[in-house]
Amino acid sequence: MKDKIKDFLDSDLLEKYLLGATSPEETARAERYIVMYPDVRMQFEELQENLEIYAKMHAMTAPEGLKAKILQRIRTQDVGRRKFRRYAIAASIAAFLFAGSSYFFWNQNMNLKDENTMVNNRIQNLEADMKQQLEDVRNQFIVLNNPQTKKYLVNGNEKARELKAVAYVNPVKKLSYINVRNLPNLPEDRVYQMWAEVNGEMVNLGIIKSIEDKDKLLPLPYGKNAISYITIEPLGGNQSPTVQNIVANISY
Repeated sequence: MKDKIKDFLDSDLLEKYLLGATSPEETARAERYIVMYPDVRMQFEELQENLEIYAKMHAMTAPEGLKAKILQRIRTQDVGRRKFRRYAIAASIAAFLFAGSSYFFWNQNMNLKDENTMVNNRIQNLEADMKQQLEDVRNQFIVLNNPQTKKYLVNGNEKARELKAVAYVNPVKKLSYINVRNLPNLPEDRVYQMWAEVNGEMVNLGIIKSIEDKDKLLPLPYGKNAISYITIEPLGGNQSPTVQNIVANISY
């Protein structure tokens, strides 16, 4: 029985259940274990508390005034549509006197459709961004709370002795993240840039812009026997790493 409970806890079923990502069969199994076994219930309650804390730490505030702008745009469209309907009725009655007005109203309608399409596209982009951010938070939560995650401490070499970072790698879920805790200061014309060598290919992970939020995790591409690097590059970054300016490497 203990092995059965241990296998259950070592899986990510509790995390998936907590995040609403389980199938009906998995949901029933998770709820049954939570009710039947105190160890599972304790682990579930702890994960609930961790997720609540993590969500509060990483809560994102919508840009100021965004909601008001969207509502104003919707109201503007509604007013425009009502105006168009009134104009269309009037035009149909007096069409024989003002034949040229039909083009004006057609153009008004096209403008309204274009504005509606633009607003819808912006909303869809916001939804896609939020979905991606939610998926990233979910993956970070799994990596930080899964017992199979491995933790690697990263220190800089003689070119950046004060550099400190922690890499988190979960070989089961194939997820990797790094938390850069400290970066030495650089001249204004130099920046730190991250790279990853995965399956023989060098991937540019971008410039490390700031470490003001020391709890932020940066995603790393996962690969068997992958290696990541931090280099010093010219301002704006480089297309390929400057090997002689490598200040840290992480093998995982």
